[in-house]
Amino acid sequence: MKILVTGATGYIGGAVVDALKHAGHQVLGLARSDEARNKLTARGIQAVAGDLADAKGLAALVKDLDAVVWTATTNSEAVDAPAVAAVLDALQGTNKAFVYTSGVWVHGDTQGVVTEDSPLAAAALVAWRPAVEQRALNTPGVRAVVIRPGIVYGRAVGIPSMLTASAKQDGAARFVGTGENHWPVVFVEDLADLYVRAVEKAPAGTVLVAVQGPAVKLKDIAQAASEGAGAGGKTVAWPLEEARKQFGAFADALALDQRFSAQKAQALLGWTPKGPGIIDELRSGSYARR
Repeated sequence: MKILVTGATGYIGGAVVDALKHAGHQVLGLARSDEARNKLTARGIQAVAGDLADAKGLAALVKDLDAVVWTATTNSEAVDAPAVAAVLDALQGTNKAFVYTSGVWVHGDTQGVVTEDSPLAAAALVAWRPAVEQRALNTPGVRAVVIRPGIVYGRAVGIPSMLTASAKQDGAARFVGTGENHWPVVFVEDLADLYVRAVEKAPAGTVLVAVQGPAVKLKDIAQAASEGAGAGGKTVAWPLEEARKQFGAFADALALDQRFSAQKAQALLGWTPKGPGIIDELRSGSYARR
């Protein structure tokens, strides 16, 4: 398949590009800058000039493609929503695949273990995302798939790297809230594998939660990050009210208590995560002090 990946130089997008290429697909990466174009070219990926802020230009790119995998975001409804809509309009009636990246934060606090079909109560930070999901899923003649990843880890980056960085800088991993909340997580390479499976064979209208095993208490994640960073497992709680002063709505998202089942992805697409758990990855994997 000839597939365009938006956000191709980003964390999730970069892993997806690698996985699609390994699976034998012709991969094109959207590049907003010369720096992004050079990064893609160095990895053997064809770069296509484009910008999420130029919805009309994006729509013109998709006519010769077999699929679009959307991993990019500006975290702004004003930019993201029109860009997604323009591409969907261009794909309408073609039955081509469109895989949209949302996230588990659209579920809010889950009050136990839930699935893709559970009612949404989106965190304020992503309150606009459910409407974009529905725009994709309801566009006729498009094989639209929505993936809601948990908190992504691996490659020593992503949100967990904030814990590692604070441990290295301050001698203790700082987490938002009490630490009793659960983070649903997914290893970046396993997540990329799910994207490949989704773009290749997921039916139209599919929504998939992408999480790896049971959710993990944030205080345990922070302790592992501290151990890996050489801080001896020391952690410090950051009251939510204080964290909001720096992070705003992002702080509330980090404090969500969420647990999910990924049984649908496993049953529908045969997705079986194989990567290390987040505790081991933080303690002795890519995040660990070398």
